[in-house]
Amino acid sequence: QVQLVESGGGLVQAGGSLRLSCAASGIRFSSYTMGWFRQAPGKEREFVARISWSGLTTNYADSVKGRFTISRDNAKNTLYLQMNSLKPEDTAVYYCNQVVNGAPALNDYWGQGTQVTVSS
Repeated sequence: QVQLVESGGGLVQAGGSLRLSCAASGIRFSSYTMGWFRQAPGKEREFVARISWSGLTTNYADSVKGRFTISRDNAKNTLYLQMNSLKPEDTAVYYCNQVVNGAPALNDYWGQGTQVTVSS
């Protein structure tokens, strides 16, 4: 079965850093673009960043560009998101998923997400 497990969130002061991890199983991890998404209370889930299967191509939402870095370790079936210079507006639950044609592909297998809270 497909399983996506996010971790690494927590409480951090504005300007601080966190490193999120997403452990994937039950999928051909290395075959797909992977991405991070986030959702704040009362808001729609939004795209944060994605990375191609090879790791050669990355894309970021304008709101996080220059602050966040997405990476992956295909040997470990793990996706990462290094978040620097965090802002209160980054507060959300962060999720990972496969990305196909620019959209999350495993809509039946969202993980529990990991909470990121940034204090001002």
